[in-house]
Formats: sequence, C-alpha cells, structure tokens
Amino acid sequence: MDLAAFCDQSRVVVVAGKGGVGKSTVAASLALLASEAGRSVLIVELEGKSAISAAFAAASPLAYEETELRPGSVSSAGDVLGAIRARRLTPDDALLEYLGDHGLQRVSKRLMSSGVIDVVATAIPGIKDVLLLGKVKQLERERSADLIIVDAPATGHAVTFLTSASGLLDVARSGPVRTQAADVVEFLSDPSRCRITLVTLPEEMPIKETVESAYLLEDRAGVTLGPVVVNGCLAVDAGLFGETRTAARAAGVSVDEATELALESARKFSVARHELQARQIENLSSELPLPELTLPLLAADSIGPDELRRLTDALIDGVARLRDEVAPR
Repeated sequence: MDLAAFCDQSRVVVVAGKGGVGKSTVAASLALLASEAGRSVLIVELEGKSAISAAFAAASPLAYEETELRPGSVSSAGDVLGAIRARRLTPDDALLEYLGDHGLQRVSKRLMSSGVIDVVATAIPGIKDVLLLGKVKQLERERSADLIIVDAPATGHAVTFLTSASGLLDVARSGPVRTQAADVVEFLSDPSRCRITLVTLPEEMPIKETVESAYLLEDRAGVTLGPVVVNGCLAVDAGLFGETRTAARAAGVSVDEATELALESARKFSVARHELQARQIENLSSELPLPELTLPLLAADSIGPDELRRLTDALIDGVARLRDEVAPR
C-alpha cells in the first residue's frame, strides 16, 4: 500500500494498547512515517508521559502549548517532509476550555480551584473523557494537521475513554453535554475522520486483551479499527550462531567445547522463542480479522531517534506489504 494512501485513510488515528506494549513509541513511529509521506502531523498525548519527547530527543516533556518536534522540510532527494508537532491534553485543560467557550471564562479557574468541577465530573461519569475527545474532534475539524495521532490511555481505560460518549447519550437527554457527546459519537463512528490502531506484543495475555478490546470497541463505540501493530517481534537467523563460529575460527580464535555448547543453547532458545511468538501472532490472525504490522524487538533501554528510525523503517516496509483488499475496515 502507498504510504500517502495509508496516512490519508483517516484524519485522526487513536493509538491504544495494554501498558508496556510500546503504544507511545508506535504513535511516534506513525508520526515519522506520515511526515515522510509529506503529511503534517500533530501528536496529542493524553497521559503526560515523556516517551514521545524522548523519541524525538525533545528537551522537555510535552505541555498544553504545541511543541515542534520536527520542522517541515525538503529532503536532498526533493521529497517534502511534513512538520511534526505535539501537545499534551488533560481533562482539566479540556474542561477549562469548554467552560470558556460557553461564556464561563471568568469563573472557570475559580470553579476549578474550589473543587466544584470535581463534584460535577463525579456527578456526570465520563464527562472528562468526552471533553477530551471533544477537543480532539475540534482539532480535527479545524484541520490542525493533515494527520492527528492520539496517544490514548492503556486499553483498560481506553475502552471506557472511547465508549464514554455513547454512555452519556443515554444519560443526558438535552443540553450542551448531550450535544457534545453526540458530536463525539459521530466523530468516532466516521472512518474518514477517526480510526483506532491497537498495539500488542506477540505474547498470550497482551494478544488476548487486544482481541477482547477490539470487539468491545467495535460493539460499544462503533469505531473503525486499523491494522494491529505487533511490537517487540524477535527476528531469528538460524545461521547466525554458525556464522559466529566460522568468524571466530577465521580470526584464529579457538572455540572450546563450553563455548560451542553455549552457542548451541542460545540458538535453540532463540528459535524456540521465535516459534512461540509466531504461534501467538497466528492466534491473533485467526481471532481478529485485521491486517497486522510487525515491529522488531530492539536491544535498547529506551527509545531515542536512532531506535525510532529503525522502527519507522520497519513500519514503512510493513505498510508497503499491505494489500488493498485487506486494508483496515
């Protein structure tokens, strides 16, 4: 599939996944991919973590005001590279802005500091999530970027986050809250405006949770799911350990019996782990009929620009292999 076509399927991509699967890293990789397809990108971070900042070597964590992570430019080959910007949204930010838009600018901060807002939020479950999604919807309507990538909460909260608007429709019969909820439901259910990308690991529990979350989101939120990203896949080269022996011998380094045994043990472990991951990915394919994009396991303590480059290259290769007839539904 052409990169530009992949990026243009929806104006907003919400990236969600179980904690620890690397969804923030995938969000950053998707942003870099879109930039290299010539699209301007706005990353919206909702959990206040610094993974995205670190991936782009930004000096400080994201704030409410936009930060430019990568300027738009033209490559040496003449390709247009889109700008990548990012910002962080919190429920309080969204609530203050909502109150300001409804004529309560002067009293909104006083209401926040007095705790009245927390009482209101508790009385109307889901209102903060709806306001956050309402802000994302507003950014999409304003065409803040060619592609908006939302680094969503972990899947446990993400299901609640993305289904909160439909829940509010059953509670609020009229007024601005219902209007906002209805607008969010319309936004989430329009695949040209919004899609969900789930991230998982090639392991039993994360895959099980991903499958369950996928069907819950389709049933309760009416969202469209894009390809599932399987992160942390082990690439095994069965001949690598034999090449290590050959290289050692060519260099005049003797390989004793203990070393031979260690190399063979490492080879067997690597092959077995790779086969286990392959079975888990096969299970995912059989239980969830969506395209898959796989990313390699990196031997790194953290993700910086170099690691982000490798992951994005793998993502680009994966997108190129997607066939139109199995494109995200």
